[in-house]
Amino acid sequence: MRIACILDPLPLLKAYKDSSVAMLREAARRGHTVYAIMRDDLAAVRGTIRARAVRLDLFDDNHAWYAERESADFRLAEFDAVLMRQDPPFDFEYITATWLLERAVAEGARIFNDPRALRDHSEKVSILEFPDLIPPTLVARAADVLNAFIDEHRDCVVKPLDGMGGARIFRVRDDDPNRNVIIETLTGGGVATIMAQRFVPEIAAGDKRISIIDGEPIPYSLARIPKAGETRGNLAAGGRGVAQLLSARDREIAAALGPVLAQRGLLLVGIDVIGDYLTEINVTSPTCFVEIAEQTGFDVAARFIDALEARLAS
Repeated sequence: MRIACILDPLPLLKAYKDSSVAMLREAARRGHTVYAIMRDDLAAVRGTIRARAVRLDLFDDNHAWYAERESADFRLAEFDAVLMRQDPPFDFEYITATWLLERAVAEGARIFNDPRALRDHSEKVSILEFPDLIPPTLVARAADVLNAFIDEHRDCVVKPLDGMGGARIFRVRDDDPNRNVIIETLTGGGVATIMAQRFVPEIAAGDKRISIIDGEPIPYSLARIPKAGETRGNLAAGGRGVAQLLSARDREIAAALGPVLAQRGLLLVGIDVIGDYLTEINVTSPTCFVEIAEQTGFDVAARFIDALEARLAS
């Protein structure tokens, strides 16, 4: 099969830990032909969605992990599968890409995750669909509403709706002398909506990333444990990743979300769980495949390609 992946620029990918690279390597091992597409190259040409795609040879060397072969202009529908794996920010250009990809689906392209589902599932706001699974949560931009929430819960986390990797996440207590300026900064003076959540102290044991593939969780999470003096577990913020078996509560949360999200065309989802609470549903480019495989021997990339092949055969 021919599998194309819409990626960030190849020289910027860290092959030693990148889940997209792990996916493509596994696909190539199985004899599939793999291609890379840059989002910049998506275009509607005379009503047909096309892109320049570069065929790749893949290697196990993490310093020289790919070689570019020939490139050509393709209709996206010419590929057996297209994986949308570009990192946020989920800005207007990302939304535009989902519109183009949705037209490609109408032309027969098989795109994972489904572009409409990508557009409809804010990685922060979509948790509101599952109120029984989340900590007390507020989405607002008015300073008085945000301050009232902080006053009520006393110890909170506030964050933008379009961030990733722990960027611009603040822990704010009711007696924090900087809380007004934090709210002003995150909301841009009241023009941007943000999220506030009651602080979950179990973050000390890790912010667990659980991968759900075609509705089923893999048996391990990656608990991202904050470094000393931090409340953010994100690996990009210096957190330490420790693989661990799913708890009964982890499985309960995954069972509630998995079938619903899979039915909507979300083949791969990465949910974040702190303690007993769901905090995010990541759909754009969920990661942590490599860390789990290295620590447990469970090949997450192989499980993903199994699911992809099954979807394509159906």
